[in-house]
Amino acid sequence: MEKIQISKKTWKIIGIGAAAVILAGVIFFFAYFRVTNVEVMGSTHYSEAEVREMILQGPFAYNSVLSPIFCSTDDAGDLPFVEGFRVKQVNHNTILITIREKQVVGCVPYLDNYVYFDRNGIFLESSKTRDEKIPFFDGLKLDYVIKNKKIPIKESAVLNTAVALSTIFQKNDMIPDHIQFDTKNRISLVYGGITVSLGEDQYLENKMASVFAILPLLSGQKGILYVEGVADSGRPVFQPEEVEITAENWRGGYDEYGEYDGYSEYDENGKYVGAKPKTELDYALENWVGGYDEEGDYTGWGEYDQYLNYVGPEPTQEDLDANGSWKGGYNEEGGYNKTGEYDRVGNYVGPKPEESAEEEIDEIS
Repeated sequence: MEKIQISKKTWKIIGIGAAAVILAGVIFFFAYFRVTNVEVMGSTHYSEAEVREMILQGPFAYNSVLSPIFCSTDDAGDLPFVEGFRVKQVNHNTILITIREKQVVGCVPYLDNYVYFDRNGIFLESSKTRDEKIPFFDGLKLDYVIKNKKIPIKESAVLNTAVALSTIFQKNDMIPDHIQFDTKNRISLVYGGITVSLGEDQYLENKMASVFAILPLLSGQKGILYVEGVADSGRPVFQPEEVEITAENWRGGYDEYGEYDGYSEYDENGKYVGAKPKTELDYALENWVGGYDEEGDYTGWGEYDQYLNYVGPEPTQEDLDANGSWKGGYNEEGGYNKTGEYDRVGNYVGPKPEESAEEEIDEIS
């Protein structure tokens, strides 16, 4: 049988054709399986965008076939709060990233960082920023920390309490702003303007059940909620914070019939709230030492006091605003002259700040 002779030219054509087919196949493979949609599951610390940026790295990261092979890992290395992650192909252009997070239950301050620990008290991670979703124990003080070792709290019972509280908070999705332990290990929780006094580590579940039921009813209020008595079948007691009534928060201005006139002593619900408190300007005008002219006659608008000392025009709100936090301007007798070194109730507050600065400059020069 006669052999078929294939010329070099033919082999070259065949080679080029095969290379073209392979190249076309590669192009099709990377184009068809190109990732255009990424789903993320199990991440509470990082946004989807952050997860994509941290995990999808390398030349095959955005190929739905190769990404699960090259990007999945059981060891997240130095990636904070993440133990491992898996990448799975959902369809030809969609992948799913499943995050397995470290089981953080709380954090404590250490130097200028936040130290995060698990339910066994093991130091997992540290960060410059605080994760608001993690219970923060600012009453626990650490002398040192070693990663992957138990955080060094002298009394193990306190750490056990911290872990127990963290579990309760996260289970009910009501994490306080701060958790504090005093020198006798009594516990206080801070929820906005409400401080919850839990007392000692007893009947925490029962106490917190009462707290979770009552807190929504105290929305917008400030004060202390005492729940220590729950341990002895007592009732929680709320002590509201006493708020000084000022011209700014006075709720009056209504008459007995509910009509607003700006000065009557009832609120919009018909409750008697008393007269409108005086403003700082009211006090200043009432005690203004000026109003005399150059001859010592009282005119009400003159810029001298009765001793013919020049004190300028009567005070305005702009004058008071310019004083900033300085509350002086009164003399020892309680008269307002703008420069006196006492406040309106007789406390010595010193000279106006700008005048002190001018005196220092004069002394230096």
